[in-house]
Amino acid sequence: MRAQLARIDAVLVQALIAAALSFAHLHDVASAAGQDGWKAWAYPVSVDLLLVAAWRRLRTGDAKAAGWCWFVIALTASLGANVATAGLLDLDQVPAWLRILVAGWPAVAFLGGTLLAHSAPVPHDDTEDQDDQADAPDPAPELSAQPAPGPTPAPPAVAVPAALVEHARKVAAEHHTRTGTAIDTPTLRARLGVPAPMAEAIAAHL
Repeated sequence: MRAQLARIDAVLVQALIAAALSFAHLHDVASAAGQDGWKAWAYPVSVDLLLVAAWRRLRTGDAKAAGWCWFVIALTASLGANVATAGLLDLDQVPAWLRILVAGWPAVAFLGGTLLAHSAPVPHDDTEDQDDQADAPDPAPELSAQPAPGPTPAPPAVAVPAALVEHARKVAAEHHTRTGTAIDTPTLRARLGVPAPMAEAIAAHL
């Protein structure tokens, strides 16, 4: 545990030293380019904040291209200031193009920070999907795959003895004489004492 804390402390100390040196270099370049007072101190802060915002987008965001773009821009500004203060640039006679870059940097940093902060992906709301599903019409009922019922098959023919037919005719005639109406199948069945199919077959012969 102590060894791990020692490694972490060493990394933090190294990072703080590097940040302080880069901060001082950016301040010196901004001051040499005509930005005096608090403005010279604000330039290193804007560069470092843009670096942090771009790195955060690369770690947590989905728009990797935008994160890399602004990370390279901020890193170029930081490296450029560090290299310029290494003796390659006369800080007493800063060229006009550097003054233009330093003067235009706040607008660039503001644009990059705004885009990185306000173009984060919006979390998906599950309630919208539930509302859409609730408003969606009910699906049409599926048609049954079973075929439609066909016509009822006719009952099989019943063989009727001729003697029974003759007897049924006598019963029907007697019924007609007594009631004045033709005998129906249920009455014929009751008089003859035969099953329903047999009574229907006999009635068909009358």
